[in-house]
Amino acid sequence: MKYGRELPTRRPIPVRVLDWKEVYEDFPPDKVRTQGARCMDCGIPFCHTGCPLGNLIPEWNDLVYRDDWHAASERLHATNNFPEFTGRLCPAPCEAACVLGINEPAVTIKQIEVEIVDRAWEEGWLPPVVPQHKTGKRVAVVGSGPAGLAAAQQLTRAGHDVAVYERADRVGGLLRYGIPEFKMEKRHLDQRVAQMRDEGTQFHVNANVGVNVPVDDLRGCDAVVLAGGATAWRDLPVPGRELAGIYQAMEYLPPSNHVREGDLAETPISAHGKHVVIIGGGDTGADCLGTAIRQDAATIHQFEILPRPPDVRVESMPWPTYPMIYRVSSAHEEGGERVYAVNTECFLGDDDGNVRALRAHEVEQKISDGRMTFDKVDGTDFELPCELVLLAMGFVGPQRDGLLDQLGVELNERGNVARDARFRTNLTNVFVAGDMGRGQSLIVWAIAEGRSCASAVDEFLMGETLLPAPISPDALPMR
Repeated sequence: MKYGRELPTRRPIPVRVLDWKEVYEDFPPDKVRTQGARCMDCGIPFCHTGCPLGNLIPEWNDLVYRDDWHAASERLHATNNFPEFTGRLCPAPCEAACVLGINEPAVTIKQIEVEIVDRAWEEGWLPPVVPQHKTGKRVAVVGSGPAGLAAAQQLTRAGHDVAVYERADRVGGLLRYGIPEFKMEKRHLDQRVAQMRDEGTQFHVNANVGVNVPVDDLRGCDAVVLAGGATAWRDLPVPGRELAGIYQAMEYLPPSNHVREGDLAETPISAHGKHVVIIGGGDTGADCLGTAIRQDAATIHQFEILPRPPDVRVESMPWPTYPMIYRVSSAHEEGGERVYAVNTECFLGDDDGNVRALRAHEVEQKISDGRMTFDKVDGTDFELPCELVLLAMGFVGPQRDGLLDQLGVELNERGNVARDARFRTNLTNVFVAGDMGRGQSLIVWAIAEGRSCASAVDEFLMGETLLPAPISPDALPMR
């Protein structure tokens, strides 16, 4: 009733596009406290329903308001291993479920979260949590994204000997090479991985299980957690797809991150001076947009086959569900043109086999017998010049060849790794967490699944567990 919603100021666009640092300026602690004061004694905190981690949001909001940041950090870490990740990357379904959000701008839950954890690191409140007793049980975790890291940290702290296998040259999965530096500087990831190493978690990089690491190496472990993510990308099988200059987003984004890490002098796939088209209107497309802007692209168009979302909730998006409304990310603010309700028919090439343009048309979304279709709108055909096309249309499931095929785990009807109510696959000691079992989802769901899977593994190994399990495998997202 007294204070309005306020967020940190984004750095001026002409300044921030010249570097790869995070886009937000510092937010003074007194302003964070004021935002914490907006959290109401609402009786039933529906923000909990929006957060699969079960974060104690009203509690740490109130502690920040009372200037007890240390206690706020303890409350925050009681349910979330990596709030510095979620505070920067999660779309905040908790805020969509905020009671205040019924008729006012919601509490800035996500910003308060990241301010708490950043201060906790600065104050030295997050030392390694080394287990006092070792169980002698060996656990292998395959994949070092948010699900794998969460499972590994929980199991290490429970006293097990945990080894994480990552096929890339650094730990972090998509957090490392799929997320641009301007969304999350990798120093946040590095300090958390260093904490985990000090706790006793072992990391093996350049370790692609099923390729250069034999699957049999895992069979001697007491338990295995599969957390390799949904890395099989959705393609666009239209005429001209074979032309040079057409890449998947996850072929384009990682080299730019390697440049930031100092591994490459320059990226082999650059948007510099090119007309760029990004096909896919989600977060990954926005990541490609911000990256192409920093590479000084000539023009950028971002295509989305769906119609433009409404600016506010409509009847089909009732509170407290996550509303699919029109949002402007920092990358969209920086440039490029967003084009909705369009479908790409084909790509056109030059005499050297390079893409030079694409042909597309507008579509009308229809739903018939519960199925969504996109019908062509007659007379809307157009051709758009482009020398670089980036496909950011999501992922269809986990990669099957290699690890999954050799291990012999069963898949469900959606092509994900099948699991029971305790995250166990058809193999007695093999469990699965995150996108590999759920399908492409949010970082907050990956961490929640990693924590819950760790609880199931600990119970399997020891007969009982004290580790929390915030969700079950069949939990549905609030979106």
